[in-house]
Amino acid sequence: MIKLFSRYISVGVINTGIHWLIFGLLVSVFGYGQAISNVIAFLIAVTFSFFANARFTFKARATGKGYLMFVGFMGLLSFVSGKISDHYNINPLITLIEFSAISLICGFIYSKFIVFRDAK
Repeated sequence: MIKLFSRYISVGVINTGIHWLIFGLLVSVFGYGQAISNVIAFLIAVTFSFFANARFTFKARATGKGYLMFVGFMGLLSFVSGKISDHYNINPLITLIEFSAISLICGFIYSKFIVFRDAK
């Protein structure tokens, strides 16, 4: 399980970089709110993450159903995180850190036991 989680973290580092870069551009350069910026950045980064984790971490076949399940669950988590941050006027950097930690743990558990549960 530790080896599996280590692989998940490796993919997560790249995923987080993609997410943070896009989130930062949308908030700072384009002036979008945190909720919508977090969702857009997430959707782009999660596509990379899903396929990389299917192949590299879980050695599983990436399916459309699995992708939709993962994106739906994690997208909702992303939106709620951003919405709470908007409501309480939380600094975008804090939002990124908070969401990255939450999505790392929740994403791994959800992937392992729901999306890729049949993987060997």
